[in-house]
Formats: sequence, C-alpha cells, structure tokens
Amino acid sequence: MDLGLKDRVAIVTGGSRGIGRAICLALASEGCHVALCARGGDQLRETAAEIAALGVSPLGVVADATNPEEIERVVGLTVEARGRVDVLVNNVGGGQSGDDDAAWFGGIDLNLFAAVRASRAVVPHMKAAGGGSIIHITSIYGRESGGSAIYNASKAAMISHAKTLALSLAPDGIRVNSVAPGSIRHPGGSWDRRVEADPQGMQRFVAQNIPSGRFGRAAEVADVVTFLASPRASWITGACINVDGGQSRSNI
Repeated sequence: MDLGLKDRVAIVTGGSRGIGRAICLALASEGCHVALCARGGDQLRETAAEIAALGVSPLGVVADATNPEEIERVVGLTVEARGRVDVLVNNVGGGQSGDDDAAWFGGIDLNLFAAVRASRAVVPHMKAAGGGSIIHITSIYGRESGGSAIYNASKAAMISHAKTLALSLAPDGIRVNSVAPGSIRHPGGSWDRRVEADPQGMQRFVAQNIPSGRFGRAAEVADVVTFLASPRASWITGACINVDGGQSRSNI
C-alpha cells in the first residue's frame, strides 16, 4: 500500500535508537524525508546513515528536546533544509525515579512539556503547508495503572494533550493522535536489559501479562505511527491507539 508519504517531511524527537529509530526508518521507507534529534551524536549519525541508505534525505541534529531553544532550533533547521514540516512524532520520553518535586518536574518536562513545545513549534509551519500530522508516543500506562506515578501521570497528560490539540487544530487540517505501546523490547532498552538480567522472571511476566505471548517489537509500533502520519489516516484525529499485543486491560 502506498501511504502517500513520498517527499513529505517529518521530525522525530528521540529518533536515534529504539522505537524512535524504528519510526525514522519506517517513515523513510515510505519516501519521507526525516529530521531526527537526540542527545547522543554517535547513534544519531548511525541512524541518519541508515535513513540515507533508503534513498531519502536525513537531517540529524544533536539536541535536547526538553530545552525550548534547542527544539526550536531543530524545527528551524528542518524548515531551512526542506522548506516545510508535515509530520511531528513526539517520541522522546522515559521514566523518572524519585517522588520529590525535582523528580516530578523532571518527568513532566521530559514526557509532557517536550511534546507540548515541539508541537507548538511546528504548528505554524503545518498551517502554512495546509495541514499535517502530530503523533505523541505515550504508553498503555497513560491509560491505566502500572509503572511509576510520575510516568503514569505524564503519559496520561500526553494523551489528554493530544486529544485537546486535535480538536483545536482540526479546522486547520492538522491531525493529532497518540500511540500507546505496551512492553516493547529492543536492543539496549529497559525490557531488553531486564530479559538479560532475569530471563526466567521475564518469561513469567510475559505469560502473565501479554496474551500474545511475547514482547512487542519497535517496528510494530513504527508501522502504526507511519500509517497515522500518512494521508491514509485522514479521518483519524484525537485517537489513542494501543500497540500492545493485548497487554492492556482497560475497556476504553
């Protein structure tokens, strides 16, 4: 299926490894030019080279997506290089240990505010282009209990933000959705480290929690994101789609 993404321009935050890397490659395989940012330069360059091998133009920017000036710079460099922004994937995020104010501010900044700021930065360019697609990568634990309090609260807030933004931007042809992965294993990721440390315990975890009988793969999340980014998903906005092999338990 041709998703209609050829020569579109996408920005992916936290795009150098794991789910972000898989999203970059999936978009590039559809002919989408990809700008990606991450804090680590070596992995960023490796992923940019993989994108280029698919025949599109990558733009790798070393940047901290939680820094307002740096995310503005990423967007500005993308527009300067490619003339437009059609897709934004807010993938940067993660857990935060602790329960003091600093931990809460850090977790909300990493998960929610990074997405809020990046979305704010691209919206004028999407309006100028006549539309676009914004996708937040959240978690099933933004929809139900599980994980730490900070992670749950910030991921739930991301889902709420995507819904609210979708309603306000619908008249401008800008769609906003969220994707909620379950337990996804990829090299170097937290679930991969847990499997390496305790393979039998993780076998029990999968048997008890994931009806499909295995961890998810980053590419399986990326495929859903790529569809949502495309014109084929033109009537989907304000939605949160679980990608979890049946792991979540919420009825909604």
